[in-house]
Amino acid sequence: MDPWAVLGLDPGADADALKRAFRQQARRWHPDLNGNDPVAEDRFKQVNEAYAVLSDPRRRRAWEQGEPDAGTGGHAGPEDPFTTGFPSFEDYLEVLLGGRRRERPADRVDDGGRQPAAAESRASESWASESRASESMAGGTVTAAAPSPPPVAAAVDSETIVELSPEQALEGERVELELADGTAVEVWTPPLAGDGWRLRLAGVTPGGGDHFLQLRVRTPEGLRVDGLRVLFQLPLSPAEAVLGCRVVVPTLRGPVQLTVPPCSSSGRLLRLRGRGLEWGELRGDQLVEVRIMVPEQPGDAELALYRRLLELAEDE
Repeated sequence: MDPWAVLGLDPGADADALKRAFRQQARRWHPDLNGNDPVAEDRFKQVNEAYAVLSDPRRRRAWEQGEPDAGTGGHAGPEDPFTTGFPSFEDYLEVLLGGRRRERPADRVDDGGRQPAAAESRASESWASESRASESMAGGTVTAAAPSPPPVAAAVDSETIVELSPEQALEGERVELELADGTAVEVWTPPLAGDGWRLRLAGVTPGGGDHFLQLRVRTPEGLRVDGLRVLFQLPLSPAEAVLGCRVVVPTLRGPVQLTVPPCSSSGRLLRLRGRGLEWGELRGDQLVEVRIMVPEQPGDAELALYRRLLELAEDE
């Protein structure tokens, strides 16, 4: 074995270079760090033997003179910790750092010759501990790991319902609200807003979520405002929808009479011109949507009529 070649050094390198090379190669081939490498154990033994030869003046002279006890099988000095096998990774680091730690009670071998569990667990240090030790061996300063950052709050969207009158929705309204974390928010609704609109306040909730304003623009009579238009759902019985009828519907300026044409199905829109909101010279309409409603508990006579209608439809 050529110890200079094992450590990757040119013959005659000084003591500092010898120590640096030994630390690098020992760290590279230590079995605790190369559990899946079948050649790591043999290479680690060669590194230890090469360092033991070159760091001991007597053995180094013997190897240079070709004496047999200088290579494998020779005797290391009394300070060599590797002559009896592989030390724990912690002991190995202590040697590389230039000193032996004082023995602690947890490090002693029990009466059965078995190392206690606490010491065994220290034999396999975490990679974070190995990294800090490696930094120290390279001449750096060992520093404590930075504390973990605080957990980041998950972004959660929230929503507030804002009630507006038709006039407020038409002109725009200043809205003040307080979020869950106590943040006060002031926002103006846009002019010509409508019932069901959702206004998004981006990134204002804890964690960076959005807060939505759900606008509700309705009157007690059931009118819904959307811009300049007014919407109203008109419930009709099946007979009224088939035969047609005259009904009274509410508007923003009072009730009016509306004629429903015969055979009006659900979803049909009837227009009341000029019955919406005004914006300058613009005036919206009111749309009346027909909704056919059946009785929840029809009487016997009504059921008989519906059966007769069904029979007539089947005959056709």
